[in-house]
Order: sequence, then structure tokens, then C-alpha cells
Amino acid sequence: MSTTHDDRDGLSRRDLLKSAALAGAALTASGGLFPAVAETVTAGSHPDLAPPAPPYAKTMKGVPFERHETVRLAIVGTGLRGRSVLHDFLGCPGVKITALCDNVPDKAKRAAKMVTDAGQAEPALYTDGDRAFEQLVQRDDIDFIHTATPWEWHVPVMLAALKAGKHVSSECPFGMTLKELWELVDASEQSRRHCLQLENCNYGYNEMLVNRMVHAGVFGEPLHGAAAYLHDLREILFEDRDEGLWRRRWHTTNNANLYPTHGLGPVAWYLDIHKGDRFEYMVSMSTPQRGLDVYREETVKDRSNPKWQEKYITGDLNSSLIKTAKGRTILLQHDVSNPRPYSRLNALQGTKGVFEDYPARIYIEGQEG
Repeated sequence: MSTTHDDRDGLSRRDLLKSAALAGAALTASGGLFPAVAETVTAGSHPDLAPPAPPYAKTMKGVPFERHETVRLAIVGTGLRGRSVLHDFLGCPGVKITALCDNVPDKAKRAAKMVTDAGQAEPALYTDGDRAFEQLVQRDDIDFIHTATPWEWHVPVMLAALKAGKHVSSECPFGMTLKELWELVDASEQSRRHCLQLENCNYGYNEMLVNRMVHAGVFGEPLHGAAAYLHDLREILFEDRDEGLWRRRWHTTNNANLYPTHGLGPVAWYLDIHKGDRFEYMVSMSTPQRGLDVYREETVKDRSNPKWQEKYITGDLNSSLIKTAKGRTILLQHDVSNPRPYSRLNALQGTKGVFEDYPARIYIEGQEG
């Protein structure tokens, strides 16, 4: 571990990302059949996955936010998700919305009206094209920037904010490639500004309850967790507005779990990932892609529609098994392409009992009945 990192409370973000990247590389080389091969993978043999730390590298873990009586906030991306988050921020005492950005002016204006309806001054609007956020981040009346853009813009917005000296957060997913994640780590450490993924599912009632129970010892020693994002998004993906304008495209470029952290974030809390344990290796596989083809056949009757030119490659159901350094296991799944009830699995098995969600049920040894 680098001597530039203070590891009193666990791994730095840089060390965690490095270990995960190298383990993933080993699985790629071995086909996932022989996890021990991970021991032969080094940063030197995979410099693109674990690049050398720059001279300024020093973890942001444990670095406090500076104190503010009022936090001056800007939001980039004011579509459905952006306005939902704006509503939440407007309900927080001590938050002032100073600027909004969207490449669709009407969406920015709708968000601005939410701000004035809440009794705040009208925020500055940035709507001149896809890169209008580059002007927004230069303002000196912003402490924190949140991005709720389409996925491909999360990293460009965050990098611009960090380089301008602003703390920044993002909707899920944080980034789409390891290269992007390393760029965020480097920019955060160099600017000494925090860079956060706001994973709302960590803070659900059941998730918070189970986390408290795990750390109170109710389930005994944690052994296994199950996590997922199982959500029928077919109608949303094929709409001609909002997420339908961009989200379906990822199903033509990536065969992967496109949205892992809704389920994995809470389970990582239960198992103290980054606080004493770490993901060590993973095997991942997907079913064939079928669901979006079937849905298109049933709903897009006009064969001249551009949707018929798309070739979907994301397997319908992706399943991954993760092993941690302490030997615990995690099942992680993703499916947004088939008819099903919503579920994030959210399960925890320990030596004294088990919790399983969707629907919620619990069993603690000695407390039957």
C-alpha cells in the first residue's frame, strides 16, 4: 500500500479501485474459472487498470467538508431525475440553489420555477448547448455541484467541477469505464475536493434497519449477501422522451451489469466493504439478449422507425458472484428487459439468522414464532 495513504480506517479509494481492477483482469484472463490466478496479476502487467499513483496522490478519505451556514448548490441536468433531486434539496434547510444547467431550455426553466416557488431567488440558467456546464462551474457562488445528466456526461461534468475547485456528486452510475474512474480519483485528490456517488438505495428503511442489525450482531457473523437491480424498464427505454432518448443506447454497446450499485451499495455496507473487507474477485455471466427484441416486435409496428436499426447486445439477466478478502460471497444481478416485479433482493445471511427482502422477511435463531 502506498505510503502516501492514511489507512487507519481501511483502504483508500485508490487502493480499493486498484485491487478490484486487478482481480477483474485476472478473471478476464482465466475465464473466471480459477480465481487463484488473480495472485499473478500485478500493476506492472496491467498499467491501464492500475496506473502508478501521481506524486500528489493522497486519499480524500477522512478529509472533512468545510463548514457552511448555507451550502450554495448547482444542478446540471434538470430532466425527470434532476427535478426530483432538486425537490429534495429544496426541502433541506441551509441549501440555496444558485445555478441550473440543461441543454433543453424548457427543462431548466421548469426547474427554476420550482426554486422560486420554494421562496428562493431565481437561479442563473445555463442552456447553451451540451457543454454549458463548463461556464457554470466557473461561478464563485457555488460550493457543491450535482449532476443528473445522461450517464455519458456524469464524468465530464464531475471533472470540470473538480478542476474548478467545487465539490461534486453524481447520480448512478459513477462512470462507465475504469479509465474514467481513475480520472475522477486523480482529479479529486489533486483538487482536494470530494467526489461522491449519491446512491439513494443505501438509505431505504429496510437497508438502514438491516445495517444496524448486522453491526449490532443480530445476524451473527455475516457470510453472504444478495443484491440486484431487477426492474422492468422496457416501456421507459422505448419512450420517445426523457430516458428513452439515451438510456436504450447502452444496451447496444455494453454486455454487462449496467446498474450495479442500487443493490450492491447496501450489501457492501452490511459486509464492511472499504471498512475492513474488500471485493477480491468476481465471475460474471449473462443470459442471451431477448427481452428488448421481443418488446420492440410487439410495440414498434412501424418498421421504418430508427429503433429497428438498433442491435441490442446486453444479456437480459446478468449474474455475478463476488468473493471478498474475508471469504464472504455476494450474488449480484441485473435485469431491466423482462416482465417482472421490482426487486433489489437485499438479502443477508449470517451465522445466527437471515434477512430477505421483496417481500421483507427475517429469521433469527432462538426467536422463532
